[in-house]
Amino acid sequence: MEFNTLTMAILLIAIVLIFEFSNGFNDCAGMVVTPVITGVMEPRKVLLLIAVFEFIGAWFLGTAVAQTLGKGIVDPQNITVPVIFAAVCGAILWNLGGWYFGMPSSSSHALIGGLVGAVVAGSGAEWIDWVKVGEVLAILVLTPVVGLIAGRYLTQKVLRLFQYSRPSRANSRLKQLQILTSITLALSHGTNDAQKGMGIISLSLIIFHKISPDLMGKIYQPLPEYSFYVPKWVILICSMALALGVSSGGWRIMKTLGTKLYKVRPVHGFSAQACSSIIIYLSSLFGFPVSTTQIVSSSILGAGSAQGFGSVRWGVGKQIFLTWIITIPGSAALSAVLFLIFNLFF
Repeated sequence: MEFNTLTMAILLIAIVLIFEFSNGFNDCAGMVVTPVITGVMEPRKVLLLIAVFEFIGAWFLGTAVAQTLGKGIVDPQNITVPVIFAAVCGAILWNLGGWYFGMPSSSSHALIGGLVGAVVAGSGAEWIDWVKVGEVLAILVLTPVVGLIAGRYLTQKVLRLFQYSRPSRANSRLKQLQILTSITLALSHGTNDAQKGMGIISLSLIIFHKISPDLMGKIYQPLPEYSFYVPKWVILICSMALALGVSSGGWRIMKTLGTKLYKVRPVHGFSAQACSSIIIYLSSLFGFPVSTTQIVSSSILGAGSAQGFGSVRWGVGKQIFLTWIITIPGSAALSAVLFLIFNLFF
């Protein structure tokens, strides 16, 4: 019994780390697309810079998002091992599908959809805090809209600021500023996205501790009444997995964001990254898991529209939007099916 419990715990932690890696791999295109396309830095140098600050953001900037995912959406006392397996595997498969087709899908949507679908199939809809789910979904919908508006507004202001400067000088200054915004975007992304895996692993440890308290007590000492907390070693491994995923690159998605929407210039890159950094960090501060992919994509669209709505290929933007819309129901259905399969073996 104890051996099986430990084996399942190690396997589940490994699967969550694969999700974190795929999350970083999937989101890295949005993180590095503007400095690469605008010629700020070489791709490998940008990836290294982003990976380092992803890890720093994940390690040092709090666990509010992990608290939301670990205990805010579902009750840890009424969830099973197959449910967690199905939720995470469904999110991974959805991420890989988005990467394969070159569409920037949302890892946050995929994980939340997977969690909801697996819990409904395995434990019942009554164990989900639908009010909290509604709040999270509202923020997930609102933040890209804010990114679209803020990206357009800031780009207009920057264009006005540099209107009397020589284009070469303005571009040089904006490229320098993009190095700074790349760092702030990596920090904010790290503190939001790494916490998704932290929340799921910490939730899983509570479940395994109920199954085998003597064995799991060696690696996880829950507070009275199984109160939720995130161990330091969980923060470390999730931070490392996300950073490694980001450093691996997502070139298919980068092509969509950097060339198919419009010709991205330094002014667009600076504005989109600055807006995205602020939105993601504020969301993390209040414990809301958001979609970096959505926010960066919409900020890029908003930045491009500052010079005229006709300058943006809205048809490609529409395809991205449709991908966002179907992610939650699609990943929920996928995870529900996976639960039925996993439940035969656990």
